[in-house]
Amino acid sequence: MIYIIENDKLKIKISSMGAELQSIRRIEDDTEYLWQGDPTYWAGRAANLFPICGRLFTGKYTFEGNTYEMNLHGFARHQEFEVIRQDTAAITLRLTENAETLAIYPFRFTFDIAYTLSGEDLSIALIVRNLDDKTMYFAVGGHPGFNLPLEEGKAFEDYFVEFDEACDAKRICFSDTCFYVEKAEPFALEDGKVLHMRHDLFDRDAIFLQDTAKTVTLQCEGGKRAVRVSYPDMPYVGLWHAPKTDAPYVCIEPWTGLPSVDGKVDDLATKTPMHTLEPQEVYRNVYKISFL
Repeated sequence: MIYIIENDKLKIKISSMGAELQSIRRIEDDTEYLWQGDPTYWAGRAANLFPICGRLFTGKYTFEGNTYEMNLHGFARHQEFEVIRQDTAAITLRLTENAETLAIYPFRFTFDIAYTLSGEDLSIALIVRNLDDKTMYFAVGGHPGFNLPLEEGKAFEDYFVEFDEACDAKRICFSDTCFYVEKAEPFALEDGKVLHMRHDLFDRDAIFLQDTAKTVTLQCEGGKRAVRVSYPDMPYVGLWHAPKTDAPYVCIEPWTGLPSVDGKVDDLATKTPMHTLEPQEVYRNVYKISFL
């Protein structure tokens, strides 16, 4: 099922499958900002990540003496959500545990994703409630892809990302198989703020950064369209497109978690970084995307 929210600036489409964004159009000139899922490069559009971000080593983890299997980025993106509230410019969709999730993630929970439009801003709230009688462990993240170029007469290489403030960013180091190797290295940004887009940036998969400013803008010199992502409570932000391709999009991904350490099958209770949530507690994390 596809749902629509809109205001006088933007029209947003959201699927009940994974509560995933399907379209973000500027009403003024019908500009489509969101990558449209061409499987030649990447069939996704804007996956919501829960209860893990990234990969588990061998696709498995342990918890309370049992072994479970879970795919890349967790199961939420492959589950049907139900709408629990909606008005013209806002919608909240909910995933509740079911037999399929309990077989791979032994917790009772609700996971709500609330989309709210205000002017040119789309707020995305990720809300987790622990309905179980034991401590719950999880991570959340976003994976939205944006078309590049955003307007005629521009090329992919004309674009750059710019953080709002100069920062001493560090790149999270991954193995060739995209697992964490427990270190981060200084990552040079022009003037401490800018990274120019090139397809070969992603030949070794995603660039994940920590210790950055908490707002980043995807734009080009002299361009009329830009995307700004603010993630005040996310410690990591990733940039990605399909490796070793000329893919005409880039993802800006705010995460709270990381893949497993290379060579290590995690126990969920000791996997880092993860959030812990006690019975009946609620966790909320909000990030915002502005379409300029």
